[in-house]
Amino acid sequence: MSLPDLALPLVKKLPPEAAHTATIKGLKLGIGLPNIPPSRWNTPVKLPQSGLQLWNPVGLAAGFDKNADVHVPMARFGFGFLECGTVTPKPQPGNPKPRLFRLTDDQGVINRMGFNNHGLDYFARRLRRAPPPLTCPVGANVGANKLSEDFIADYEAGIAAVYPVCSYITINISSPNTPGLRGLQDKAALEALLGRCGEARSRAQSAHEANLGGDQDGWKPVFLKVAPDLQDQEIGDIIDTVRSAGSWLSGLIISNTTLDRPATLSSAERDQAGGLSGAPLMEKSTEVLKAFASELIGEFDLIGCGGISSGQDAYRKIRAGAHAVQLYSALVYHGASLVARINAELADCLKADGFNSVEAAVGADLKSPA
Repeated sequence: MSLPDLALPLVKKLPPEAAHTATIKGLKLGIGLPNIPPSRWNTPVKLPQSGLQLWNPVGLAAGFDKNADVHVPMARFGFGFLECGTVTPKPQPGNPKPRLFRLTDDQGVINRMGFNNHGLDYFARRLRRAPPPLTCPVGANVGANKLSEDFIADYEAGIAAVYPVCSYITINISSPNTPGLRGLQDKAALEALLGRCGEARSRAQSAHEANLGGDQDGWKPVFLKVAPDLQDQEIGDIIDTVRSAGSWLSGLIISNTTLDRPATLSSAERDQAGGLSGAPLMEKSTEVLKAFASELIGEFDLIGCGGISSGQDAYRKIRAGAHAVQLYSALVYHGASLVARINAELADCLKADGFNSVEAAVGADLKSPA
């Protein structure tokens, strides 16, 4: 067990945001990092559309490492890929505190952070200074400033800034904590967003190759992160729109936090405003994943996010159509050693059902898997 796990009971006694800040500071100082090489947890996965080669299918979701401060130490806990952010063009403080709440009885978290981050310049510098080679792919999750007059322009700026320094990019239009942001999931707005972001990606690739002296460098995959709070018509509209966007969009991350409050919640903080994540999100996010996968599997890479706290949870996402998964909130309750445990349990699940790889199990629960 690593030192961060041994310190978990003490960290939990701190207010949630203070605990997160202390964790980031400790990781930056290198306190208690495991000595076991990440290769111990390898179950390599190659995403079919983007070509991303993951060390294993279990990734760290955006929100933990907002400023790309600790992606290097976090890779040592056995993640197959990491996602930093969400980052916005300008630094912003986020929403007033308190804005992060543990739902301990429900193994959940509610946050209304509001994209608090140091801005693109700081973020890109942190990624640029990372010592090569990185142990696993590192993605950049980009968003829009709360007071921006043109949300789409912020995404264009984000793509341009992070393109040379990350393995992939996620366009986050699904946070519930920036007013109006989820409106970009509406069909007309999404068409405009994807049109302009596709052009921004082409410009970023050209600039990147020019900086390399004309050498060819592979295109960086781009993902779209959507909300779980979507009706059937909205899901259908998003499917139609991403299909018509062109081949530059590699996949979707399904999903972000939810505004719903299941009747089963029993924690004292259950009525706090913000997005709910953790175990209470597992069922809803998996059903939305399945709805997208039933149409898009074989056309896009799908990453399942929301509620994962065990290898069995990760396996459910994969059988529902995910090519890989992400987690964050479960670390609050189970510590960083959870990553190795999920990978081990997932391997057992695959073996028990006769699958010789993660890829073989993708979409196994769909009626007509592609």
